[in-house]
Amino acid sequence: MTAPAYIDTYYSRTLATPETYPAATGRIEADVCIVGGGLAGLTAALKLARSGRKVVLLEAQRIGWGASGRNGGFVSAGYATGFSSIARRVGEDRAKALFRLSMEGVEIVRRAIQELGITDAGLVPGIAKALRYDSRDALQASCESQQRNFGLKLRYLSRDEVRSLFVSPKYHEAILDEDAFHFHPLNYGRALAREAARLGAAIHENSAVISADLDTPHKIVRTKDAEVRAGHVVFATGGYTGAVLPALRRAFLPIATYVLLTEQAPELVQSAIRTRAAILDDRRAGDYYRLVDGGSRILWGGRITTRTTDPRDIAALLRREMVATYPQLADLKVEAAWSGLMAYARHLMPQIGQWKPGVWYCTAFGGHGMNTTAIGGTVIAEGIAGESDRYRLFEPFGLLWNGGILGRVAAQLTYWSYQAADAAREFRSR
Repeated sequence: MTAPAYIDTYYSRTLATPETYPAATGRIEADVCIVGGGLAGLTAALKLARSGRKVVLLEAQRIGWGASGRNGGFVSAGYATGFSSIARRVGEDRAKALFRLSMEGVEIVRRAIQELGITDAGLVPGIAKALRYDSRDALQASCESQQRNFGLKLRYLSRDEVRSLFVSPKYHEAILDEDAFHFHPLNYGRALAREAARLGAAIHENSAVISADLDTPHKIVRTKDAEVRAGHVVFATGGYTGAVLPALRRAFLPIATYVLLTEQAPELVQSAIRTRAAILDDRRAGDYYRLVDGGSRILWGGRITTRTTDPRDIAALLRREMVATYPQLADLKVEAAWSGLMAYARHLMPQIGQWKPGVWYCTAFGGHGMNTTAIGGTVIAEGIAGESDRYRLFEPFGLLWNGGILGRVAAQLTYWSYQAADAAREFRSR
């Protein structure tokens, strides 16, 4: 059977290699069955394969087909919610341990790129978090605090420095994280799959899970044409999670985000953005963007909605945001635009842990960047292999009910309130 196609994105247009994987068929025995071929599942599969476990990975579409293969490509420390919010929930010491795990996640991705020689991941150092208002020394104090507490390689950028790099009247100051980077997540994920397969993991695309028996020592996971029997099952799905594990489906909100790719116009692009570092707009309802193809195009992402169908014109929505930030880009055309569903938990932390003996979950990575997929897959693999119980650090952020339809309404209203608050703060800084 032909593997389903990737949707049209910058990443699918620039795939490094053409390989596909067969659908699962027949009766299969494994130590671990991983459901989901995104970056978290692939990280776990590779680590478990390296430890000698017999691994079967089932992906409903293609490797990296969901949010893992069509996101902004940002890899930096931290979570979607701030350190102070985490500390209020779990205490200062545990919050620091969690932040250090996120820093480790950045290094896991960087190390894999280096060790596996994934040149087509196109790693580019630097992510700047830019403010559209004057923080009155608060941003610089935050920068110094993170340097002191975690040893992060951060550099504060004043208004003049910011506007020399991002030629826009919107920005006032920024922090440049020189340890962070951006990259091609789909080529990265496919390279993880190749290495896991080389080590003996069975990778199967076009193999949606339709049912599972999870209450016995050896779990049974079924696709249309296969039955996998394994001691452990890992659910590493995201915004496209089905109903096989209802507790997981009820514990996240599918949130859509949108991305565009501009035409190739190096001189026009350079008139606006004069750095290879990626830019993360620090508004709570902000944009994220970076240069690709050697600085000749812009990949621009932003906006979130709780609707699971695409708006009529994604490109027009995002282009308005881009031109409002950089008026000099008014003539820059859009070549492609796409969307994807991310999984968000109500507590805005990733959901990583053990649901019952032998049944693991590793999801809700929306808004965190790629570091959490790496650390999530790693600590779950460590738990299965008996190497550590670091996954327990995430126990306070378990499978909290998403609120159903009211949860979606609340999430959308919250986003709109963030937009209003951001606009008011920007107005006061004019």
